[in-house]
Amino acid sequence: MAAAASEGKTGGVQSVERAFELMELIGRAGGECSLSHLSGESPLPPPTIHRLLRTLVGIGYVRQLPNKRYALGPRLIRLGEVANRQLGAVADPVLEALVAELSETASLAVLDGDMVIYTAQVPSPHTMRTNNEVGRRVNLHNSGVGKAILAELDDARILKLVSQAGMPATTKYSVTSLSGVFAEVERVRSNGYSVDEQEQELGVRCVAMAVPGAPTPMAVGISGPTSRMDDELQERAILALRRATGVISEALIGAREA
Repeated sequence: MAAAASEGKTGGVQSVERAFELMELIGRAGGECSLSHLSGESPLPPPTIHRLLRTLVGIGYVRQLPNKRYALGPRLIRLGEVANRQLGAVADPVLEALVAELSETASLAVLDGDMVIYTAQVPSPHTMRTNNEVGRRVNLHNSGVGKAILAELDDARILKLVSQAGMPATTKYSVTSLSGVFAEVERVRSNGYSVDEQEQELGVRCVAMAVPGAPTPMAVGISGPTSRMDDELQERAILALRRATGVISEALIGAREA
């Protein structure tokens, strides 16, 4: 009975699952937060949270700041760098194939706290092209990759993330209300893809699609000037994205199950 009680919801060790859940909460809070914040966000009792944090601090995966808040620790940096290289090894050939087929910039973005961050990109061969630099963070509510990721989340989490980050009007086409965001999310869920119609940058259209079953919410986007990203190219991009996200999904799920 004791052994069964120690098993988590995925069949793993419960304390390990709980420790990672706490680190995820710290990450969603922007990389640091207070013990009271964690207690409010986690169903775990405060003594359990404190015990897990003490263990994580001791091994370097979490650090306690002078103001008593908790932050992600330096040992995660090395793991993140390795994971990013592995993700790039999977995604880069897929992005290259998209650019070869469509001649527009292809990017991979991952949920990062209450925003999305570009982790890989292959630029268009055209002189005039979009450039979503690796490492750039953009809002969820008005970017193609962001909206594709939002549609994968439950409504409560969408409300929390968008409210936390705000809804700045990057251009005159940006949605700036919660009702508008949820209407767009429903559209993405119905269509299976998102469209950023000059919402992030004037003169630029992006079509994006989430990677199904990804361990961390992520999406692939195709972007280019509206002068080239017409309806015909958009339809081709949707078909290409469906294939591309499927390839990435299979690779990630296969690696996780290996």
